[in-house]
Amino acid sequence: MNAVQAKAGKVPRRKLDGVLLLDKSLGISSNHALQAARRLYRAAKAGHTGTLDPLATGLLPLCFGEATKFSGELLNADKRYVATVQLGVTTDTADAEGSVLQCRPVTSSLADVEAALAAFVGELDQVPPMYSALKRDGKPLYEYARAGIEVERAPRRVFIHELRLLAGQGDFANGRFVFEVHCSKGTYVRTLAADIGDRLGCGAHLAALRRTGIGVLDVAQAYSLPMLEALTAEARDALLLPPDSLLASLTEAQLDVADATRLRHGQAVRWSGEEGSRLRVYDAEHCFIGICRQSTDGWLQPQRLVAGV
Repeated sequence: MNAVQAKAGKVPRRKLDGVLLLDKSLGISSNHALQAARRLYRAAKAGHTGTLDPLATGLLPLCFGEATKFSGELLNADKRYVATVQLGVTTDTADAEGSVLQCRPVTSSLADVEAALAAFVGELDQVPPMYSALKRDGKPLYEYARAGIEVERAPRRVFIHELRLLAGQGDFANGRFVFEVHCSKGTYVRTLAADIGDRLGCGAHLAALRRTGIGVLDVAQAYSLPMLEALTAEARDALLLPPDSLLASLTEAQLDVADATRLRHGQAVRWSGEEGSRLRVYDAEHCFIGICRQSTDGWLQPQRLVAGV
């Protein structure tokens, strides 16, 4: 730390590249979690791969340094959640943070719940909630909602790969049950909870949510902020995954020395692959170079490359 930094009480940042799988705790925003982790790692550059609401816990991949170039890659990945649903109570946000709109008696059995869940598996159209960050005329929908204005929202096509009741969890005697869902990008789990309640005729809202997976990444690999704080700096650094860990869904291409050198200088190289496909590219020693796109005329065009390799 130099004299100016010491006088200002600032901790010097460092160049750090990698991906941290964070298990976000309840009640904090994704940005709060990101900044807390960034301070722990003293990272000069950091970003996340898509937010989790303060109500939600679970997997939040954070990117440092060169990994931030690829942070958007997980936005299109499938997600997995464990959700707790409260039947009989609807709220204006479709979750526990909202104001109660209506309370109705619950007459459904667990068998009724299982049948309702089965009806939502597959492709379906989902209307985004008013309390969301989607924009209308340049303004987030939640700003309209807070002003008491409801605007028309076009349904969005989503896909529910799996939706199953977790038997023995929740408190069904008091109208609570827990389900696990594997869904496509853009799926609102609180909307799903509310729609399940409508199908059962009693209404419902999302009482709790935990994200357990994004693509091939799993929350079992993640660490909470208190766990990270208890480690030495060296032990924390050892937990970081390489930037290409975000790109498991892309096909791999390995170049020879000459082509790898050309690509690192921003030049396209000859490659035979599926037209329009995106690939994660490595050199002859399997050092990650970046993402390229296969052109229609047989060239591998650089899209996003890591620096300093």
